[in-house]
Amino acid sequence: MKKLVTLLVVAAFALAGCGGDPLAGSDTDPDVVAIGSGNFTESQLLAEVYAIALRDAGVQVEDPVAIGSREAYFPALQDGSVDLIPDYSGALLTYLDEESTAVEPDDVYTALQQALPPELLLGRMSEAENKDAVVVTRETATRLNLRSIADLAPHCPELTFGGGPEFRTRTDGIPGLAKNYGCAFKDYRSLDSGGPLTVAALEGDDVQAANLFTTDPALPQNDFVPLADPKENFAAQNVVPVMAQRKATPQVRAVLDRISGELSTEELLAMNAEAAGPDKPALRTVAADWLERRGITAGSGA
Repeated sequence: MKKLVTLLVVAAFALAGCGGDPLAGSDTDPDVVAIGSGNFTESQLLAEVYAIALRDAGVQVEDPVAIGSREAYFPALQDGSVDLIPDYSGALLTYLDEESTAVEPDDVYTALQQALPPELLLGRMSEAENKDAVVVTRETATRLNLRSIADLAPHCPELTFGGGPEFRTRTDGIPGLAKNYGCAFKDYRSLDSGGPLTVAALEGDDVQAANLFTTDPALPQNDFVPLADPKENFAAQNVVPVMAQRKATPQVRAVLDRISGELSTEELLAMNAEAAGPDKPALRTVAADWLERRGITAGSGA
């Protein structure tokens, strides 16, 4: 698996147009920070924010690489293929400790610090939060009188659910919905992780419920309805940088902590909406503009 992940990251760098072997630099040069991300827009945006701010502060940074789901990028972080990842507190805690019962932001962050492998550490937790959600169309919500996942549960045997392949097996995915709500869907369609395939399938009624994220601009754009989660199947999901101890210099940590201190849920949603807008600006441009607006950089990172 380790070898496969390393090859995947190398290939991703090559597709991104980076010359040479990016992993060699991150492994051998203690001053170079290699940044990875999930393969969805928000994670890639956050990786660009980190990269631009660190570069502006004088840190040598490799261009970020979108690796894949947590099941791919976290092993890459552990084996040294990358040094820094933007992640979400609750989802990462569930990945590391399936038995954890923490759901509130501070409790999740504390438990995550304890569960993290010793070669890694957390930066400051941001107020910005992007939670997993079970989402339906407005028509489905109205027809079935749905406000929460509890309302959905009696109808699950009639419905097809859509989401990334990993959601089918994650503790807080389909197994969690079954355990906490008794929700057993008729079928599961493996699509993408909160991406355009899932949005299109829900909009086209190929699936009747789906896993999307609360800061996804596709929700208001399509009048989708995120269902309430009264049993807290999904824990707090605050944005948090996760990094290798060997690269976590005071300078690097100070920059990342500044970003976390400035980032709000509303601004995260606004960046996502800008990136998904009709002009489709480059993610690096969106990230650089936000950093300049917040006074973190002088605007030279793009």
